[in-house]
Amino acid sequence: MPSKLPQPLKWAVLAAVTGATVFGILTIGPKPEVAAEDRSPIVDVRTTDPEMNAAIARARGSLPTFWASYDAPKPSETGHSLKVHFSTRRGGEHIWIADVKKLPNGAYSGLFANEPRDLPGKRAGDEVKFSEADISDWMFMRNGKIVGGETIKPTLKSLPKADADAIRARMEQP
Repeated sequence: MPSKLPQPLKWAVLAAVTGATVFGILTIGPKPEVAAEDRSPIVDVRTTDPEMNAAIARARGSLPTFWASYDAPKPSETGHSLKVHFSTRRGGEHIWIADVKKLPNGAYSGLFANEPRDLPGKRAGDEVKFSEADISDWMFMRNGKIVGGETIKPTLKSLPKADADAIRARMEQP
């Protein structure tokens, strides 16, 4: 075990539970914890967590599924969101971005779907620009179920069983 733990990274989790959308932040760091003033669950996970890194790789590898639905959504497909990494003084923060738009220069824009923790002056609802290289996950809703959301899955073990089971029940494969 290394003597110095890596700086924490924050991850935002979007989960639809019992018909309501719940936004939360996941902090990647040395010690698990669930708490937040805005009632968003915060779960610490080490930055070297192989399960989370595999989830990010799966999400990035399946981005074409997201873009296909984004470009031509079926009537049952809504709420297209991306999780995007932002560098911070403490490592980084991954936040869900809603109202995603493709920009003419090849970049993207959207609105912070939840309150950034380590981005001073930034608030939920603020517009932000980013590149495809910054995307760490994606999701949308299909018939009320979460499609995508690979980085949600490794965090479920850190949530209360009832909450984790409710989220699992709302997830579907792309």
